[in-house]
Amino acid sequence: IFGCPFIRGSIHKPGDGTILIAALQTIGGLVLLLGGAEILVRGAVGLAERVGVSKMVIGMTIVAFGTSAPELVVSLDAALTGVPGLAVGNIVGSNIANILLIIGATAMILPFATKSDGSASDSMVMIVGTLSFVGLCYFGMLGKMAGIILVVLFVAFLVYSWWRERSSDSPRADDVDAVPHSIPVAVAMLFGGIAGVVFGADILVEGAVFVARAVGVSEAAIGLTLVAFGTSVPELATSVVAALRRHADVALGNIVGSNMFNMLGIGGVVSLVTDLPVEQSFMTFDLPVVLLATLMLIVMMWAGRTIGRVVGVGFLGFYTYYILAQFYAIKPVL
Repeated sequence: IFGCPFIRGSIHKPGDGTILIAALQTIGGLVLLLGGAEILVRGAVGLAERVGVSKMVIGMTIVAFGTSAPELVVSLDAALTGVPGLAVGNIVGSNIANILLIIGATAMILPFATKSDGSASDSMVMIVGTLSFVGLCYFGMLGKMAGIILVVLFVAFLVYSWWRERSSDSPRADDVDAVPHSIPVAVAMLFGGIAGVVFGADILVEGAVFVARAVGVSEAAIGLTLVAFGTSVPELATSVVAALRRHADVALGNIVGSNMFNMLGIGGVVSLVTDLPVEQSFMTFDLPVVLLATLMLIVMMWAGRTIGRVVGVGFLGFYTYYILAQFYAIKPVL
């Protein structure tokens, strides 16, 4: 269920299906994603309520793990089948999508405050993780030593998250309607939702890749944009549903945890398996973009600013420019 069959050394050529079937498959994947995300959010909130853990931490750990599974599978598969550049691109592109697309889309649905008891420390953790990953990338290669550093930082991030939760007076999950009231049911819903969003993302991207190639979109453009977007769809679906359910803390925690998982967890594990060369184009454009996007979010978290619809439009506009820059020769050297 966690397989991503559209990556086998490069994006495989579509079979004998039709564009109509692929379009229906894409729609079906989206429906499955949204349904799985609804179950996932309810299960996560219910679990937080039952065990007394804050929804922010649940979003930063369990939900982020589940929704980052496509990035892990795609990046590992790409690295092991001789396309390490796609692995790096998937990590960087997914993090950019997580901040600009998902935060932007979530804010358009429901403006939310970034200020919480742990927002300052969360922002510091995020900037340390981002600077560590980007800094190692600028050596031109993510090798085993870089992998060890990233994995150690990731383990430290997880330990710190739970330590802070146990030693702080952060607010617990509030009672909400339509959430499970037993731990076994909550866990079943949580993992059922994770399976739904991951499998839904898989068939959504496979159908979308078929349609894109059928209408003449280049494989390079698909790899830089559609694959990164597709593996971020679970985060998008989960965060949007969390916003609709008025659990913005789950949405923000999901983004913070997912980005840390992508850079430190996935980047570390994949670079331990095989060396990941970092192309020059990443250093001159994509890595500066992910740094800028992260800085924008962190500044708002430090300032305790509400991310409203105006900011959401700005984030979405920035992401649109980034996507267009992948298709056209409009990449400035940043």
